[in-house]
Amino acid sequence: QVQLVESGGGSVQAGGSLRLSCAVSGRSFSSLVMGWFRQAPGKERDLIAGISSSGSSTYYTDSVKGRFTISRDNAESTVYLQMNSLKPEDTAVYYCALMGGIRGPFYNYWGQGTQVTVSS
Repeated sequence: QVQLVESGGGSVQAGGSLRLSCAVSGRSFSSLVMGWFRQAPGKERDLIAGISSSGSSTYYTDSVKGRFTISRDNAESTVYLQMNSLKPEDTAVYYCALMGGIRGPFYNYWGQGTQVTVSS
């Protein structure tokens, strides 16, 4: 049974930074492609970043490119999302996910998510 546990969310002012973590158990993490999604109130859950199993390839949606960095530590079975220059429109619940490729598709395993709130 795959378990995903996100953490690191919080409330920050615009321009601030947060680092999200996602601890993965139940699978061989080093073989997994991982991604970060976010879901704002009333909106769909969207892929914002993906990373290959080795960490050598990454993907970012245009709205976060240059501000967010996805990374992983295979020894710790953890994927990270460093978020800089945060904007109010980044406010959402953030989820990590197992992926079939760095741009998708995703497998339907979800953690509880972590709330990020950015105030102006």
